[in-house]
Amino acid sequence: MERRRLGRTDMEVSALGFGGAEIGYEGVSQGAVTRMLNGALDAGLNVIDTAECYADSETLIGRAASGRRREFYLFTKVGHAAGWGREDWRGPAIVKSIERSLERLRTDALDLVQLHSCSEGVLRRGDAIAALETARQRGLTRYIGYSGDGAAARHAVQTGRFDTLQTSVSIADQQALDAALPDARERGIGVIAKRPLANVAWRSRSRPPASAYHRAYWERLRALEYDFLARPLDAAVATALRFTLSVPGVHTAIVGTTKIERWKQNAAHLDAGPLSRGEFEGIRARWRERAEADWVGQT
Repeated sequence: MERRRLGRTDMEVSALGFGGAEIGYEGVSQGAVTRMLNGALDAGLNVIDTAECYADSETLIGRAASGRRREFYLFTKVGHAAGWGREDWRGPAIVKSIERSLERLRTDALDLVQLHSCSEGVLRRGDAIAALETARQRGLTRYIGYSGDGAAARHAVQTGRFDTLQTSVSIADQQALDAALPDARERGIGVIAKRPLANVAWRSRSRPPASAYHRAYWERLRALEYDFLARPLDAAVATALRFTLSVPGVHTAIVGTTKIERWKQNAAHLDAGPLSRGEFEGIRARWRERAEADWVGQT
């Protein structure tokens, strides 16, 4: 699998990374996680991305892959130690959370710790960033990053204090391509694409309920009317994934799954390489033509 230098870091990351949200939230067994991660590592994946608040994701990953720790880069996120939506950006709480993540993940140090979708106001206060810098100084993590979207992501890049940015990039989420990524490229910041498949929202024939996360993507894609989404599902997924990884400045795309076979399928989609310039620009042109002003990055 293709590998790319993650910005100014020393990490040569695989084009696809494993996202740990689904295994935590959807009750995947330890055995299934162990088989899935070891199969992915065998096939060349070397990025695992999780968060403190993804239920027992960190624990599952630690049990599954700690014996192969030297073979992959391990990323986590902080700010919601008591669970998603119960944020705590105090410096001591962040450091304590990192220490707990190290125990769960069965490692002495992380490769990357990211602030998890805090607001621009939190970033401007500075104490949350300072906590990550303290963790780096103590050797708890090698690099620090910001994970989020919109104005906060743009500000995070402009602070010059982060090594990486994880932000939403997909056929249904292109705000960052104009707002944050050009500055990130100029500053040598590594870019991690989250939700690169827009939750494959086009699969739903009927409008999802308002409570469904992928409802926003479903509505956007209905308006965008990309021709390639009418192709068989595997072909449409391949185009969507290749689009994200064709975006200038994107180094790795984090894809979550609960299915052991899905990793190999996603990896195979990349065999054709980047999209042609014409197909890529066609997707971008449709976005510029039809995207609404409030189609901001989905957190």
